[in-house]
Amino acid sequence: MGNKNHHAHHFESAAAEFEASKQGLWVFLVNEVLFFAGLFVAYAIYRILNPDLMHEAHKYLNWKLGATNTVVLICSSLTMALGVTAAQKGQQKKSANLILVTILLACVFLVIKYFEYMHKIHEGLLPGGLFSYHEPIHPKAPQFFSVYFVLTGLHGIHVIGGIVVLAWIYMRTLRGEFTDKYFTPVECTGLYWHFVDLVWIYLFPLLYLAS
Repeated sequence: MGNKNHHAHHFESAAAEFEASKQGLWVFLVNEVLFFAGLFVAYAIYRILNPDLMHEAHKYLNWKLGATNTVVLICSSLTMALGVTAAQKGQQKKSANLILVTILLACVFLVIKYFEYMHKIHEGLLPGGLFSYHEPIHPKAPQFFSVYFVLTGLHGIHVIGGIVVLAWIYMRTLRGEFTDKYFTPVECTGLYWHFVDLVWIYLFPLLYLAS
C-alpha cells in the first residue's frame, strides 16, 4: 500500500484499488446492517408485546448522557468527513489532525458510556438474573436491561474497533502514506465510522426516549 504508483502491487491502478476497496467495504457494511437490523426487529417485537415495560423502564436511563453522546458522535462524523476531504486534497497534516480529533471524540463517547454503565451496575439495573434494583419497578425490567446492554454493548464494541482502525490510519497519515492520488484507506475508514454513528442515532431514541 502507498508505493510510488499510489496503489498496492496487485492492482492495475489506484482507481482499480479504490473501486475494489469500496465494493468490499459496502459488502461488509451490508452485513453489518443485516446484523443490527435483526436486533432492531427483535426490539420492535419486544416493544409491541411489552409497551408498558418500555414506557416505565426507559425512565431509568439517563437521556441527558445519551443526548450528549449523540452530539459527540455527530461531531465525530463531521471531523471524519473533513478529514477525508483533507486527505483527498493531499492536506496530510490537516487530515491527521482531524482524524485525531475524531479519535478523541470517540474516546469521550466511551468515557461517558463507562460512567453510565457504572451507575447502572451500582444501582443494580442489570440484565437477567444479575438485576438487583432495590425499589419497586416493572417485573420485566431485567429483560429491558438485557436488551439495553446487548444493543449498547455491541455498538460500543464497534466504536472500539473504529478507534483501533482510526489510530492505524492516523499513524499512516503522519508517515505521509496518503496523497491526493491515494486516499482509499482514509475514505473507507470514514464510511465505516459514519455507519457506527448512524447506528447510535437509531439506538438513542429507541432506548432513551421510548414512551
